[in-house]
Amino acid sequence: MSDAARIDAFLEMMSAERGASANTLDAYGRDLADASSFLEGRLTRASAKDVARYARWLADQGLAPRSQARKLSSLRRFCRFLFEEGDRKDDPTSKLEGPKAGRDIPDVLSREEMSRLIEACGDDMRLRCLVELLYGAGLRVSELVSLKLGNLPRRRGERWETSDIIVRGKGGKDRLCPLGTPALDAILAWLAQREETLPKGTLKAKSAAAYLFPSRGKEGHLTRRRLGQLLKDLALAAGLDPDRVHPHALRHAYATHLLQGGADLRSVQTLLGHADISTTEIYTHVLTDELAELLETAHPLAR
Repeated sequence: MSDAARIDAFLEMMSAERGASANTLDAYGRDLADASSFLEGRLTRASAKDVARYARWLADQGLAPRSQARKLSSLRRFCRFLFEEGDRKDDPTSKLEGPKAGRDIPDVLSREEMSRLIEACGDDMRLRCLVELLYGAGLRVSELVSLKLGNLPRRRGERWETSDIIVRGKGGKDRLCPLGTPALDAILAWLAQREETLPKGTLKAKSAAAYLFPSRGKEGHLTRRRLGQLLKDLALAAGLDPDRVHPHALRHAYATHLLQGGADLRSVQTLLGHADISTTEIYTHVLTDELAELLETAHPLAR
């Protein structure tokens, strides 16, 4: 019973039974490969002392608590899998304690900074469309680059009949994301030029044609890495720190500005596709100053 074989079986189970995404499977695979390497190929036979030693080693490496917690969570899931499959008669992680992951407060781009980014797109319709969908719909990077033409709103000629796109989110779950006029206009402008960018004379041409943002690469669509590079260049053009501008930063801005504009937390949770509202609550930190100002001006004892 080699570590590699059982890790592969675990990943297959997570894909088939739990609907784990490719990114999630990659993360599990890396975490478990690291644990197996530390234990010199004895991960499937690890004792409680072994996994405790691994947890101490992670802390000694100076990893952030959130990274440690993620790696230990992968290990727990794997050991439960071994126990449920009858490969082991015990779960060595049952009493394992690790650091609490906590939640980092996002560094949110302001409305003015977002305006500068959009303005810096200039006549690059593809880039403008990418930014408008990240900021105007709060899409995850994987949701955006894999968006297909068939998921766009219905339209008749240049007129949209609906304003919602269908997004395939985490766990393979679909959700509707409403779009505002700027995002819808940006899609139309990009579609007018998109045909010129389609790969021709390659085996990938047919699959690439299905995506809103086609590419000559093996996936058929714009890659996450390339999108990140485009945003870094855009940040420089807009006079912003490129380290602050990445796909998820625009999703942060989307959620934060919705809440600042008066949207309720449950609605934002639905729009973001969060399974747990506690994930959405991280964005409420931006309202602290506004609420403090409201207390000073509206509460009778503050006068």
